[in-house]
Amino acid sequence: MTQFTHFIMVDWSGGNDTGPRPRKDAIWIGEAGQDPVYLRNRQAAREWLQARIKTGLARDERLMIGFDFPFGYPQGFARAMTGSDDPLELWDWLAARISDAPKQNNRFDLAGQINQRFAGIGPFWFNGLTRDIPGLPRHKRDGYDNPFPDRRACEIRAKGSFTCWQLAGAGAVGSQVLMGLPVLAQLRADFPDQIAVWPFQPLKAPVAFVEIWPSLINDQVHAETGPGDIRDAVQVRLLADRLAALPADALAQMLDVTAPEEGWILGLGHEDLLRLSPLKPPPLRNDCFALPPGVDWTPVDDAMALLRDRLHPVTAPETLPLQQASGRVLAQDLIAKRSNPPLPNTAVDGYGFAANCLRAGDIELPLIDGRAAAGVPFDGIVSECHAIRVLTGAALPDGVDTVVLEEDCSSDGTRIVFRGDLKPGANTRRAGEDALAGDLILPAGRILTPADLALASATGLSDLPVRERLKVAVLSTGDELVEPGQPAAKGQIFDANRPMLLNLIARLGYEPLDLGRVPDDRAALAATLDQAANQAHVILTSGGASAGDEDHVSALLRESGALQEWRIALKPGRPLALGMWQGTPVFGLPGNPVAAFVCTLIFARPAMGLLSGAGWQDPQGFDLPAAFSKNKKPGRREYLRARMRDGQAEVFKSEGSGRVSSLSWAEGLVELPDGPAQIKPGDTVRYIPFGSFGL
Repeated sequence: MTQFTHFIMVDWSGGNDTGPRPRKDAIWIGEAGQDPVYLRNRQAAREWLQARIKTGLARDERLMIGFDFPFGYPQGFARAMTGSDDPLELWDWLAARISDAPKQNNRFDLAGQINQRFAGIGPFWFNGLTRDIPGLPRHKRDGYDNPFPDRRACEIRAKGSFTCWQLAGAGAVGSQVLMGLPVLAQLRADFPDQIAVWPFQPLKAPVAFVEIWPSLINDQVHAETGPGDIRDAVQVRLLADRLAALPADALAQMLDVTAPEEGWILGLGHEDLLRLSPLKPPPLRNDCFALPPGVDWTPVDDAMALLRDRLHPVTAPETLPLQQASGRVLAQDLIAKRSNPPLPNTAVDGYGFAANCLRAGDIELPLIDGRAAAGVPFDGIVSECHAIRVLTGAALPDGVDTVVLEEDCSSDGTRIVFRGDLKPGANTRRAGEDALAGDLILPAGRILTPADLALASATGLSDLPVRERLKVAVLSTGDELVEPGQPAAKGQIFDANRPMLLNLIARLGYEPLDLGRVPDDRAALAATLDQAANQAHVILTSGGASAGDEDHVSALLRESGALQEWRIALKPGRPLALGMWQGTPVFGLPGNPVAAFVCTLIFARPAMGLLSGAGWQDPQGFDLPAAFSKNKKPGRREYLRARMRDGQAEVFKSEGSGRVSSLSWAEGLVELPDGPAQIKPGDTVRYIPFGSFGL
């Protein structure tokens, strides 16, 4: 084995160009002893790696370059694609078919094409685009039928790793593989015989490509990530430094692996060798709200931006009769089939005539026989300077373009007399003045109201393209919970959250799925989450979202690698887990009812709007004078239970998040900004009524 002199670790990205400013979820490269380097896209990363390899070869260096995505697929896939078990042939096969530009690539389309080569649907899943792709399901549950193992042997051992078949969502390793292997194939072609790929080839070349997984040193990354640091940058620097510090025999032990088709994660099974130092206790802070070292509060706006950026519609389109479409989300733009009104008509009961008969002073016109009524048009022509009886809604007869109100006329049955102070076209409606055939009348994403159904019907539509209702699974966690009406032992409480959340979901227009209560048992919770992911589009849990011994929701999401954000800078509701379970978004709500209610309105509600196809919907608030005093500390955005009385915003007497009565008392929320505030009676505050949330 070649003795390595330099260690370079790469945190990869399967997404598009991330812009000029360093940020997370981009490409970061860390070389031992050097500051991490930010690369905004794969093209820039390839150029950087080309230059670094070229420099290393010129200096007779021995480079180990690690990439944080799988080098192989589960057994059988390479042969199915190329006719060979050699994973490097699969690299070249993908490189010949992937097209990649900074702002777009074809990874989802290629995955769909691969899926269509097999009977049924598989192996790839999770279409991350808004358009449908033949052969590629949006979720694993949508007829998923994988002819290959779901995970590689190393991924079964690596607790919390993701499958390479998942293309979107948190932990979308599948996109990293599809967009990473072609780059590695191109680099091998750039430097023939100078790069060896572990564990597929003997490490005799001056450059070695190895597969890494920085989660193997998660505890060290947590400890080393300070305020303002980007975790991706920290982890590649730490892993490069740690590998460079290993004794040669320890590194050789890690590299002694046989995995000729699927590949292996460097260091898996040897995590003890990667530890920087013995375990040490943290400083005593005696603060239950304290964060682990290096972990900051996540501002509310940042957490919301993460949701807006990563979520997309997941509900399937369907067609419903107009009468059944109220409350559904339009799946596509609605176009008028018929003009409304279809013909010029009269807006009042009166008499119709031609405008060229108008003149100053009194006007007398003879009446012709007959009349025009709604649905019973006049079959004939009204002679010039003659009038005809017309009723509201009647199509204007030929020769009529102006109507005088019945109350403004005198008539003896054969003629009418009225004052000539009318404008041409008075009291009439133009054809199509409401909507013309071919007009866009309602945009895709709109939640249909009764008024919308009236417009659709008036313009000739009967069957409407809508999305299926968003299915929301709700479950409560905790040994202390009992059902309402059941005997409650000492230390037990009635489950208030689940009835509240199930009914809140229904009020928002979604389909709630009651998955009941789950005890403080990690295996039972994982099984229930599996069930929820198969049945629902989104999961709401309450309880277990913090970091205690029995906080199994956040623990499971963290173990799966899909915990995105928690400890949101929000009051009430700090321990909020935002993650994914088998491609299904999970909102791990706090156990306290008030915090669960507020977090649902602030985070889950707009996110569910995106998932349903209706888009992100911010609640509408307005300014009111405060009827209260408060000294607010900086750091967290606060939502106070409030109601409006006599034009002022008054708040509940206690801010305790266990005060369920405050939710019944309140009619809205007062939102206080992230910074400090000293509020006195009469000061302006932002009040958001519950009606703005759709309740």
